[in-house]
Amino acid sequence: MARPSKPLISRSGAAQAALDVIDEHGLEELSLGLVAKKLGVRPPSLYHHFKDKSELLQEVARIMLVRMPVIAATGQSFEEQIIARCVATRQTLLQHTNAAPLILRYFPRHMLLAAYDRATSEEPYPTAIQMTVLDAVEKYTYGAALFEASARARGIDPMPPVDSEKYPSLAQAVADNPFDDEQLFVESLRLFLAGVRERIRTGSIGQPLE
Repeated sequence: MARPSKPLISRSGAAQAALDVIDEHGLEELSLGLVAKKLGVRPPSLYHHFKDKSELLQEVARIMLVRMPVIAATGQSFEEQIIARCVATRQTLLQHTNAAPLILRYFPRHMLLAAYDRATSEEPYPTAIQMTVLDAVEKYTYGAALFEASARARGIDPMPPVDSEKYPSLAQAVADNPFDDEQLFVESLRLFLAGVRERIRTGSIGQPLE
């Protein structure tokens, strides 16, 4: 397909239009034709910036990540600063439930190495476990966000109703849980990071739990 003689749109504008289309119609319904219509141009204009649909989707994933709010240090512990960033990540992805699965298709590490370098430079933990912490926090954050995004996109609750007669232990745990979804996410991270701190304190990194 021949390309227009000069660009009629910007790369970021096209990616934003694609994100808008995904939010409105769903990821599977995205087409270059719908994106071009959203921009008021013909589809060939998109080829000035993207060689194919996959490259456009990768840029959509990137702009979701880079537009996350910057969390400034406010005298909190390092762990609470990590949690604040994770909450911001979760909230950003849940604003785009249809587009959130793109994070699995185009891995953040492949797009944002500079951000990962900055994150490891700020970690107070021994370098031998920095990747352990980074890996666990990242996968839990994205996994939890994508799990909830999928539920919202399908209009179902992450936890179905639990029959207390058939599943008494689970029903009791659900009934006694004092947290909403975001608070549950935060407290889960706190439990993990408290464990990291304790393992460092006791010198038990790499040892089985007793």
